Amino acid sequence: MDANRTSLGKALKINLDPEKYGTFAEIGAGQEVARYFFQAGKASQTIAKSMSAYDMTFSDEIYGKEAGGRYVCQSRLQKMLDKEFGLLVRRLDEQRGSKTCFFAYANTVATGATSGGKCHGWMGVRFQQKPRGGISEISLHVRMLDQRRLGQQESLGRLGVNLVEAAFYQTTPADFIKALIEDIKPGQVYIDAVHLTGDAFKSFDEVEVNLELLRSKMSEAILISEEGKVIFPGDALFNKPILTQRGNFRPPTKTHLDVMEKGKADGNKNNEEIFEIVLPEDMKTFDFTDLKNRLKCFTELGKKVLFSQFRYYYQGRRFFRTFTQKEIVYVVEASNLPKLFDASYYKHLEGGILEGLGFLFDGNTRVIVYPQKTPLICVTAKTLNIKGDGQTLYQFFLQKKQIADISSCDDIEVSLHSKEVRDAYLSRQKNWKDMVPKKIVDLLSKNKFFET
Repeated sequence: MDANRTSLGKALKINLDPEKYGTFAEIGAGQEVARYFFQAGKASQTIAKSMSAYDMTFSDEIYGKEAGGRYVCQSRLQKMLDKEFGLLVRRLDEQRGSKTCFFAYANTVATGATSGGKCHGWMGVRFQQKPRGGISEISLHVRMLDQRRLGQQESLGRLGVNLVEAAFYQTTPADFIKALIEDIKPGQVYIDAVHLTGDAFKSFDEVEVNLELLRSKMSEAILISEEGKVIFPGDALFNKPILTQRGNFRPPTKTHLDVMEKGKADGNKNNEEIFEIVLPEDMKTFDFTDLKNRLKCFTELGKKVLFSQFRYYYQGRRFFRTFTQKEIVYVVEASNLPKLFDASYYKHLEGGILEGLGFLFDGNTRVIVYPQKTPLICVTAKTLNIKGDGQTLYQFFLQKKQIADISSCDDIEVSLHSKEVRDAYLSRQKNWKDMVPKKIVDLLSKNKFFET
């Protein structure tokens, strides 16, 4: 690796830049980021102050208490950045503001001997692009996956250095993400959300930046709000029951919405409703425009979307369990169930189908089934025939009511899948407008989505 692109090399680059001057405030894992700047040399040219407020009383005295009593949260990070950047400008602007780009880096993290979502943190940097210029800011949530505390601290330090360097020197979304995750190996951290504000990011699309993280496999999943904004799953899903449907959604059809409506009517009306779009396994086919078009459809409908890497249902269940212990309900069309009970689907696992279904069906996860209906047949959970050894397992979960029907055949219209609707749309069949919600008709007619 180029020595200039290592953590020490990047820290030295910033230390040698006479315009850059700032503070480091780190809570929970030592001064892992500031340490690189000290070790690189010439730190006195860059660091105005470096501090760690480990004691809770000291931390609260400096930054104030959080309403929920938490310390590892975005609101604490914002208070740290407010306080440290404000002090920096107030104390030094008159002396050197005309020739200095001030910055404040902060993190609040929890490290430990275990991972699984417990070792996590918020980090961010507030900075000026030019002396006395406007303020820009990056904040992100990171989960540290290394089982060793030392490994977690090392990853945190490298990521923090990358963040400061990327803030000042990277001018495109792709370059920004490349620099942010440089020298971080897959499996060391997951970044759940990156937020960008200020003049430095006027040309950046925040959704695209986060999707780039997914493409780089440095994120498991990105959650998008009803308004089309990136949101942190830990806040949106914390201790909430979840109702989720996986699909292609190219485009969303009336059936997709009816599946969710029937799912909510089946005693899940208070569940957080999420439509999950799984990214292509071959990242060479990764198409930002197509993904953003699908997102626009759901934004128009006022629905949350989860873009994920999850090839398997149990991976999604594991992700949700990072943030909630409440019930997780997958609402599935009957046509998708045979794959779920196909042993070849789990050949990558040492324990095969037993291990895969064990991962999925914990004590508080269910699959509810929407009928597969055509003009000729209608298949429900009770009438579905699973081939091979999966049939016995299927009957077991059916009897336990962890798999159950949510509707009878008489209660639904013919099932509409995205491919059928898209084919009708592309061939300009008159009835395609009857297959999708009115808002999607207007969106497709105006923007010509999904025509390739």
